[in-house]
Amino acid sequence: MAQEKVEVPITGKIVSVNVSEGSTVSEGDVICMLESMKMENPIMAMAGGTVTEVKVSAGQLVQAGDLIAIIEY
Repeated sequence: MAQEKVEVPITGKIVSVNVSEGSTVSEGDVICMLESMKMENPIMAMAGGTVTEVKVSAGQLVQAGDLIAIIEY
């Protein structure tokens, strides 16, 4: 199966995680919310499929390029 790796676009803090391993997502679904520079930014799925790994948790500080989740489709 093909994989889509969802990565952090900008440094910030994970506010909430909306999926878990085994969740089914569609393109555009919100994977998590990232707070950066006092703004909340939704991180969305770029492809529909099944979430096989979630690498972040609420409250975690992340850097640009860190892995958020892997979606198989």
